[in-house]
Amino acid sequence: MSDEPKPGGQLTRDVGFGWFRRAAGASDTTMCPLAPQADSVKTARDVTRTTLQQWGLSELSDDAALVVSELVTNAVRYALYPAHRVGARPITLTLLRIAPHVLLAVSDPSDQAPSPVQPDFVSEHGRGLYIVETYSQAWGWDALDEGGKAVWALFRTGD
Repeated sequence: MSDEPKPGGQLTRDVGFGWFRRAAGASDTTMCPLAPQADSVKTARDVTRTTLQQWGLSELSDDAALVVSELVTNAVRYALYPAHRVGARPITLTLLRIAPHVLLAVSDPSDQAPSPVQPDFVSEHGRGLYIVETYSQAWGWDALDEGGKAVWALFRTGD
């Protein structure tokens, strides 16, 4: 595993959620548990906007809110919630700041990897990961040691 993100935006899963989670200090981390229900999308957008504003990064708010909406929608819609895991591991939004980057991650109890599809611009569904890829510098997913996965999107700040 790399010690830091690679220059020039060439990021791989070698530098993703795990590295950022270990490297971010407490003042550069926000976590918000979310219920597996539709109104969690608005909560995630609000937490994202508020956190970015507190960090002085309001310029990222619109793109980050759009991306976090897609990530939480996917977690709510597609994640499998085995009965024995629902209460133990909710969906969790995590924002991590390691200048010059901000990483947004949505973890859920499902071990199923996200699978991008070719977007159908006529359909109302199927464009989520395309939007995540378009509006973020990089995105990926990591299996979590405690089970489940974190799907993340990386943004570069103006720092």
